[in-house]
Amino acid sequence: MSGVRKLYLDTSPGERRGVVLLDGCPERLIIERSGEPLRPRTGEVWRGRIRSLSRAFRGAFVDLGLERDGLMKLEGGHSFSEGAAVEVQVAAEGREDKGATLRLIGPAQGAPGRLAEAPSLESRLQAFAPDAEIKRSEIAREAADLAEDVVLATRHMLTRGPILTIERARGMIAVDTDMTDARATGKGILEANLVAVRETARLVRLKGLGGLLVLDLAGPAREHARLLAAAKEAFAADEPGVVIAGVSRLGVLEIARPWRERPLIETLTDRDGRLSARSMAQRLVRELEAEGRADPGARLVGLAAPDVAEAAGPLVAELGPRFSVAAELGRDRMSTDIRRP
Repeated sequence: MSGVRKLYLDTSPGERRGVVLLDGCPERLIIERSGEPLRPRTGEVWRGRIRSLSRAFRGAFVDLGLERDGLMKLEGGHSFSEGAAVEVQVAAEGREDKGATLRLIGPAQGAPGRLAEAPSLESRLQAFAPDAEIKRSEIAREAADLAEDVVLATRHMLTRGPILTIERARGMIAVDTDMTDARATGKGILEANLVAVRETARLVRLKGLGGLLVLDLAGPAREHARLLAAAKEAFAADEPGVVIAGVSRLGVLEIARPWRERPLIETLTDRDGRLSARSMAQRLVRELEAEGRADPGARLVGLAAPDVAEAAGPLVAELGPRFSVAAELGRDRMSTDIRRP
């Protein structure tokens, strides 16, 4: 997908958020938080020990010294026995109840553990636009807040074109296209579908989604060649590994995008779909920072539900002595406030 990419990096106590905007719209969001449990990240190198071999998966489950094993594909005549130590690279991060996908580097010696960390957030961000400057401060915070809101949304009102609804099911990502102009026909429907294809690519990249994408196009899906060409261009940034299966007689475009990242919704929310206590704590910290800049001499107290206050306590302490947080029994997790004592 062609276009102008701009880079932003927002930093606050406990969290850094890297953002890529493509023609002014969020395309990537990378979140790093301090104090989170160690987990394999894409690009890292680990040493593990083969716990069991699996014919069904044509691979092996590898103990990395963590709660969840990774799955390593065995190809090219490699033969290992259970208990063997191996060096692997993380090809895809774990998600939900699935462990990381691993790529074999070779035999190893020693106990399981991480050998090399993933590239820094700055270098990962810069790789998306090598010639772009990474912008910081207030403009970066605005870009990161916007990107986070889009990640959390299911229904997307596009600036031009249709409305996209993106929902994650167990075995696929379902994308529905709704026309905003009920009178559109012919060329108008085709243009809306071309926009839907391009915007779907951007949004699934932003959300960190992969696997089978099923895009239900608007109206009669004609001119398949143009739709497939648009899909190839839109998903070029996700290569290698993208498979564009074509448009069915029912007007459904099927695309497979490789899993590489942990879906951002799993970082931001709990299993019930609500923002996690940590996510609400980070939002409270940002609100206190903003209020502190607006009123440099004031003492500020953040009010939050007990679980949010517990998560926010050490983060707010980093802001300085005039900031604090207080827990209020009965307050809903999604509700925070700031007061002056």
